[in-house]
Amino acid sequence: MKTLILILIVLLAGWHLYFGYRDYKAAENPVPLNVLDVYDRKTYRKWQAYHKEHVRLKIVEQLVSSVLLYVLIRLNVFAGIAPGTGVYGPMIVVILFDSILESITGVIFSYLSMGIEERYGFNKTTMDTFAMDQLKGFLIGVILNLALLCAFAAIHRAMGDWILVLFAVLMLLLVLLISFLFPYLSSIFNKFTPLEDGELRQKLTELLEKHGYHVRDITVMDASRRTSKSNAYFTGFGKTKTIVLYDNLLKALTTEEICAVFAHEMGHGLHKDTLKSQIMNLGTIAALVLLMWLHARTPGSCAAFGFASLNYGFIYILVGIYMSIFEIVYGILTSRAQRKAEFRADAQAVDEGYGDALVSGLKKIAREDFASISPDPLIVRLTYSHPTLSQRIGAIEKRKAEKQ
Repeated sequence: MKTLILILIVLLAGWHLYFGYRDYKAAENPVPLNVLDVYDRKTYRKWQAYHKEHVRLKIVEQLVSSVLLYVLIRLNVFAGIAPGTGVYGPMIVVILFDSILESITGVIFSYLSMGIEERYGFNKTTMDTFAMDQLKGFLIGVILNLALLCAFAAIHRAMGDWILVLFAVLMLLLVLLISFLFPYLSSIFNKFTPLEDGELRQKLTELLEKHGYHVRDITVMDASRRTSKSNAYFTGFGKTKTIVLYDNLLKALTTEEICAVFAHEMGHGLHKDTLKSQIMNLGTIAALVLLMWLHARTPGSCAAFGFASLNYGFIYILVGIYMSIFEIVYGILTSRAQRKAEFRADAQAVDEGYGDALVSGLKKIAREDFASISPDPLIVRLTYSHPTLSQRIGAIEKRKAEKQ
């Protein structure tokens, strides 16, 4: 068992390093003709340097994380810091130790990444904001992980094999609860203010209400506190939606372009793409629960790693390694369906009469976000949930021609 885990850690590191290398080399790829106007020559050279710096940092982070995990597993460090045969105490110690280590490395590399963003003019995050974001993220992660593991341990000890059903239901309810609470959780990190009355608010409201959606509110998020990049989304269950606009987006895009972006998002709603995505995510939940259950019911599953008895916290770490493999394979299988959904949502924007505005808006967002416009084709095919900008524009132009 231990040898298998160590081999998986090495294989995962190799996979990520190989794709990091391909991503690094992709900075030199020729640019498709339909996106040549996104960057001028000087800006594109700047993007190439920016992209390579981020990829190099990501490769180093992957190496550090992999080596650290390998050493911890190889030397039975987790068992050393959590001796004893109790259930909850050793489990909590292992999770806290692992979370603190991940937080330390995460903070270091997030800070270095923020430095790259600063050098290229994108970072707006102050040190106070950065520190508070890291602290909030750490606390939320630890609380959620401990709550889940305590529930898993309690159900397993009380119900035995029935945990496979009960914990799967619990995980599903948690995912739904987080989706429901997303607007409230977001307010922990950002401030949201209502969009002032005017043409944009009226057009966005009319666009959604035309297709039977009720707009609960249209809010502006203070994203400029952290970054100069743009984004937008809408949240809510069923037909009731709250529209969220980055304040940067209001500065970067015209009213027509913002409407085009939301015509695209509305396309996802009309085709139930969010629901389909949640259904696909059930595969991940099922795999997680099954692996946790298999380890929990296997006598001596922790013995090879130095533990005197079953440690639910360490099982969670082991399952995380398995899940990394599963998510790679599952992502390859589902990414094509996700890209098809994006093409379909773009077609909805064209059908609403926003084809030209969507093209110009996507180019502006790519330019503002310093996005890659000529990524590695293999990485796109195996991992991208969105088509490339060039592919999207090509499909939009084709749809426009079909509508004429």
